[in-house]
Amino acid sequence: MAAEKLTLRTNLADYPQTLAMKDGRVTSDVVDLNYCGPEQAHNAFKAMVRRNEYDCGELAIVTYLQAKAYNKPYVMLPAPISGRFQHHCAGFNKELGHLNPKDIEGKKVGVRTYAQTTGLWIRGVLQHEYGVDLDKVTWMTVGEGHLAEYADPPNCTPLPKGSDIGQMMLDGELAATLQGVDLPKDSRVQHLVPEPFKAAKDWFARVGVVPINHIFAVHESISRERPDVVREIYRMISESRALTAGGLPDPFPPMGLEANRKGLELAIDWSFEQRIIPRRLSVDELFDDVTGSLG
Repeated sequence: MAAEKLTLRTNLADYPQTLAMKDGRVTSDVVDLNYCGPEQAHNAFKAMVRRNEYDCGELAIVTYLQAKAYNKPYVMLPAPISGRFQHHCAGFNKELGHLNPKDIEGKKVGVRTYAQTTGLWIRGVLQHEYGVDLDKVTWMTVGEGHLAEYADPPNCTPLPKGSDIGQMMLDGELAATLQGVDLPKDSRVQHLVPEPFKAAKDWFARVGVVPINHIFAVHESISRERPDVVREIYRMISESRALTAGGLPDPFPPMGLEANRKGLELAIDWSFEQRIIPRRLSVDELFDDVTGSLG
C-alpha cells in the first residue's frame, strides 16, 4: 500500500532557484509543500526554531547552527537555498575620512543583529583576511537573535528599536555598517574591504568556498518517519535549481554533503570564534542518516 501523501507547512521565499518548485513545474506524488511562510522568509525563522510553526523550510545557516547547538528538532538537508560572497557587505562614509579594515577597532559598527549570517561572513573576512580584532569593535545591533537561548557577546550594544544603521553611518554616529544589499544607495558610501569583488574572486580561488546564506531543514520527526518525503524534497530542490532562468549564479553553493563540507566547516569555525554558537559542532552532526546520505 502506498504511503499517504504528506502536506507540509513550508517557509520558503521566492528565488529564481526555487521558482520551479513554487510555480508548479516541479511537483511530487509524495509530498505537497504548502508555502505558508511570509514573503521574506527570515521573518519566520524565529517562529520556526522557537515554536515549531513550520514542518520544513529555509533557515539562515547561522540560525540552523544555533538551532542544532540548542537541540532544536530540525535536521538539515545538504541543499543550500542561497549563497554569495560577502566581501562587499561593509561600508563607511568616505566623506568623514578614509577607513582601512583595522581602523574599525575601538569604534562602533552597526549590524542588524550580531548573529545575522551576513555579519558572520563579513566579520570572518575582516578577521582572517585583514587582521581585524573583532573583540575590539563595539557592535551596535538593532534586533535580537532567532534563538531564545542565545545572548550576544558583551561587546554588543543594542540600539533603540527602529534605528536606521545606514543613516547613522552616513551621519557619523557609526564608523561603519555591515548591511549587504541594505547598504545605503549613496555616493558617499565606500566599501570597507578594498576592491571587494576582486577580493572575493581571489579568496574563492584560494579557499574554494561560496559562503552559504540559507539552507533547507525539515522537522526531525519527518526525517525519522518519512525518509521518502525528505528524499523527495531534496529531488525537488535539485530539479528546481536546474530550471533556474539563466542558470544559477557562478559560482553557487553546490548540492550534497561532501561538496559542502568545507563551507560548512568554515561557517562552524567562524560562528564558534565569534561566540555565536556555544561549542564547535561537527559537520556530520548537522545531518541524520537520511539527510547525510543525500546527493
